[in-house]
Amino acid sequence: MLPPEPPPLPALTRAEAELIDRYLEVVDLLGRINPARAEHTYGGLRAAQALVGRATALRDALTLMHQRGESELHAGTLDRALRVLDGERRAGRVAMPPPPGG
Repeated sequence: MLPPEPPPLPALTRAEAELIDRYLEVVDLLGRINPARAEHTYGGLRAAQALVGRATALRDALTLMHQRGESELHAGTLDRALRVLDGERRAGRVAMPPPPGG
């Protein structure tokens, strides 16, 4: 049996899609760096090195939106897109894990 189809992504501008993609890349890297969840320094080191480039790409995506006159973020639409792309789970890796036995 196949897993259920995820809901479709909401309609996004190209710039909004770029923002979401770059944001999730940064979140994924921060999750790999999180010392409360990491097991080895090398993976965190590699993620930290990559973070510089991904943060620059995130900045560039926001800069492009601003230059194009997209001065407002449509939080509801972007929230739906993040949820479809598993953003909640991915961002959860940045947070502290639950306490042992809790």
